[in-house]
Amino acid sequence: MNKGTQLAIAALLLFGGIAGSTAAQAPPTHHWQRPGGAPPSAPPSTPPAAANVPTNVKPAVPASSYATIPGKKNAAGEQFFIVASIDLQQSQLLLKYPTEVTLLMKVTPQTKLADESGNPIKLSDFRAGDTLWAISTGSGDDTTAVKVRKGQMTVADLHRYYLDYEAIK
Repeated sequence: MNKGTQLAIAALLLFGGIAGSTAAQAPPTHHWQRPGGAPPSAPPSTPPAAANVPTNVKPAVPASSYATIPGKKNAAGEQFFIVASIDLQQSQLLLKYPTEVTLLMKVTPQTKLADESGNPIKLSDFRAGDTLWAISTGSGDDTTAVKVRKGQMTVADLHRYYLDYEAIK
């Protein structure tokens, strides 16, 4: 056998093994024309059952934890948010928890707004992307801010409020 034939056989074995191992994972999704103009067969209307999906794998974070994460508060009763947008006309802040869950919070004249140093500021001083700590009353569409202060989350706070799972201890 010459060297070219040996390389061709090795390539077929290598790529055939890869194609054979990936073919069992998912059917091809491309729709190309076969040589000679024959159209490909229609794709199945329902996807095949996933035979190779393990059923004994637990998620890294229990599903029940997702619902409780937004309720985490620090010792002062504040929750951490990222400002998504500000509606000055309606006096509202669209806030995001670090988990990407959003909350629309109303700001009233009684709401105390402060910067990082504790100095009073106005709603118009906030910008999208700012991080803040807030105390609010109500829930859902009736959430009203009592106190909002600009501030960052430390790594220790991040672990304390959002990453306190047995898997990372």
